[in-house]
Amino acid sequence: MIREFGALTLNGFREARRNRVSVVVAVFTLGLLLSSTLVTDVTVYTFQRVMSDVGLGAMCLTLVLLAIFLSSGLLSREIERRTIFLVVSKPVSRALFIVGRLAGNMLTLAVLLVMMSVVFFTQVALYGLPVTAPQLVAAGMLWVELLVISSVGFAMSSFASQLVSAVVTTGVYFAGHLSADIYSLAGRSSSVFIQWLGKGIYYLLPNLARLNFRPQASYELMTPAVDIAKSAAYGVGYAGVMVALAVFVFSRRDFK
Repeated sequence: MIREFGALTLNGFREARRNRVSVVVAVFTLGLLLSSTLVTDVTVYTFQRVMSDVGLGAMCLTLVLLAIFLSSGLLSREIERRTIFLVVSKPVSRALFIVGRLAGNMLTLAVLLVMMSVVFFTQVALYGLPVTAPQLVAAGMLWVELLVISSVGFAMSSFASQLVSAVVTTGVYFAGHLSADIYSLAGRSSSVFIQWLGKGIYYLLPNLARLNFRPQASYELMTPAVDIAKSAAYGVGYAGVMVALAVFVFSRRDFK
């Protein structure tokens, strides 16, 4: 099983690496990171803060878009190209196929994240600024956020088309960052139904704001290690539930 899992992971990594979108996104992000110097030149008093905001924000934006693209269209592309029939005809379970493909996507995103982080931290060092621990935490927790988004995309693509999966996953990303606000607004309503609806949406959607440590990086605020571990465990746990849902639906899907 380990051998098959490794083969699926590497195959998914090679496929994503050959995808021109990955290359375009990587180049685009590197350009945004380098262009942060144009912004910091006109904001002398908040030099480090703006550089951190622009650099980490560019990494987040482009990697999230890439995660949505890769996860929402993977299974539909396999079905359209009929390659899924080769997989199901071999002694490889559909659960292993889902997990292996997700691992390949996350490996691709991890490599890109490391490359972008190296460029960002090199740029910070060239300006004589220190690389802070909150910046490292923000970059690392971004990967956990990408894991949650990718798992939602896989769960949607297990039964929906690529377009529907991409739209819903994008909506979940934005709503996930606003889930606490939705809960708060619903709690102020006089309607009991709205209050329960707000609570349901809050617990159903991923709380992505909990995985966002970029504001702490901007203000150089170090989060306790216990809170970081709890947030990471929450992200991994939510992703695990989404992967289990994707495996459940995909295992019962008929490709005839």
